[in-house]
Amino acid sequence: MHVRSYRPGDETALRQVFHDAVHQLAANHYSPEQLDAWAPPQTDQAEWRRRIQALSPFVAVCANDRPMAYADLQANGYIDHFFVAPRHARQGVGRRLLAHIEQTARQQGLQELSADVSLHAQAFFARFGFALQYRQMPVVRGVALGNAHMRKKL
Repeated sequence: MHVRSYRPGDETALRQVFHDAVHQLAANHYSPEQLDAWAPPQTDQAEWRRRIQALSPFVAVCANDRPMAYADLQANGYIDHFFVAPRHARQGVGRRLLAHIEQTARQQGLQELSADVSLHAQAFFARFGFALQYRQMPVVRGVALGNAHMRKKL
């Protein structure tokens, strides 16, 4: 496994990682209605492509270059997306991706990282030094989804 930058053409595979991670890994923390609001079964492909292009994420890939996970790092240190395909969860893929993000952030001179993480992902981020700042209930497609705003000083 290695981490590379996003490439045009990754969008469909990243959509699958996103959808599967939400619906399979976060299912114990959210209702089916919340999961569908967060990651709808159908999506506007052009909108998704624009979103991923804007995020310009790092992509963790297998030897065959198939995406296993992806995450972004915004200029202000905010991580907007961080998703691991369920079949690769708990195998060190997320840890490796987060280490890549931290290394990149340090190289860019950032002082901290922050993210609004799902209830499912909160323990993962805490394990790697992120501290809970506050809980919130953003509304996505008319449905409230609880999450946690977390921060890590570098």
